[in-house]
Amino acid sequence: MTGCVHIYHGNGKGKTSAALGLAIRAAGRGHKVLLARFLKNDDSGELPVLRAIPGITVMPCERSFGFVFQMTAARRQEAAAFYHDYFLAAIKQAREGDYDVLILDEIVAACTYEMVTETEILAFLKEKPAGLEVVITGRNPSAALLQTADYVTEMKLVRHPFEKGMPAREGIEY
Repeated sequence: MTGCVHIYHGNGKGKTSAALGLAIRAAGRGHKVLLARFLKNDDSGELPVLRAIPGITVMPCERSFGFVFQMTAARRQEAAAFYHDYFLAAIKQAREGDYDVLILDEIVAACTYEMVTETEILAFLKEKPAGLEVVITGRNPSAALLQTADYVTEMKLVRHPFEKGMPAREGIEY
């Protein structure tokens, strides 16, 4: 199988959900999937279920730094060092673990906030194992990232209850 690069982006809901749908489909066909989540904590409803699916490995995110806009400069540097190492660990595990699918959830945001460099992401995408399917998600990918992808899907916000002041709901948004 030739591995392609997917980008799910946009200001609408569903980027991670689409990536996880692909993970479940791949696992259902016997493929090995590795999921690495950036700028998120492990308090999300899908994680216990994903961890129980044979063929899906969820890399633990052992640190949580909160929202980037609330971080001090020192905290941002600490987060950047952590996520840089986390990215390197994910691509190493994907290569050495003979995975078929690698999902880098919210890596575009990690790139936007300079936690992971675009140069490193692009280098990996160009040098990835030939059979590895890679899915990246997040808002506002650069032209270079978009150009690298085989699939580009944009989620467009039309309406969201947040606009009416409704906070994120457990089991729906997280």
